[in-house]
Amino acid sequence: MTNVLILRAGGQIAHQAIDLFLSGTDAQLTLYLRNSNRLQSYASDRVRIIEGDVLDRPTLEAAMAGQDAVYANLSGDDLEEQARTIVDAMGAAGVKRLIFITSLGIYDEVAGEFGKWNNRTIGEYLGPYRKSVDVIEASKLDYTVLRPAWLTGADEIEYEITEKDEKFKGTEVSRKSVAALVVQLIESPGLHVHGNLGVNKPNTDGDKPAFY
Repeated sequence: MTNVLILRAGGQIAHQAIDLFLSGTDAQLTLYLRNSNRLQSYASDRVRIIEGDVLDRPTLEAAMAGQDAVYANLSGDDLEEQARTIVDAMGAAGVKRLIFITSLGIYDEVAGEFGKWNNRTIGEYLGPYRKSVDVIEASKLDYTVLRPAWLTGADEIEYEITEKDEKFKGTEVSRKSVAALVVQLIESPGLHVHGNLGVNKPNTDGDKPAFY
């Protein structure tokens, strides 16, 4: 049985991951979010819910007690500060395994016309994501960083990965696919440790995602 803390548990990928954990594993989940009322329907003997901000170090550190892994899917201009708080709290609590979701494009790894489109569309927002990943990679944690393609709501699990030093493939991937990878990484704690992985659906190359 694995104890998992999910940060920003109200997010869409997190919702998919929660459902996959509950249906396919025996993991015990701690859901951490600013408005706990959003997820009260999940409360059970396998799920506890904590209301808190990631930057609230005492609350975050208390939530990490007894955890085996942390999954974080965050946003905001203060991502670098959030990442530092997570690293420090995990260190204090003695938790090593972290799955950290960020964004494609933080290394200018998206080639061609899609890369140009991606930079025009979200390039101005990528700085905090890159800085937060730099913090994670400089830590002593057993981290895995995920850089998903543009996200879809498709009810499917189909993905491939690229390494940090490889050009990104594809343009899109389902949230459920990313969630499935998160679950796999936590259920197999030695998999892709210190990895920094692009995640996309195969055969979705193009100048931009098909839904745009």
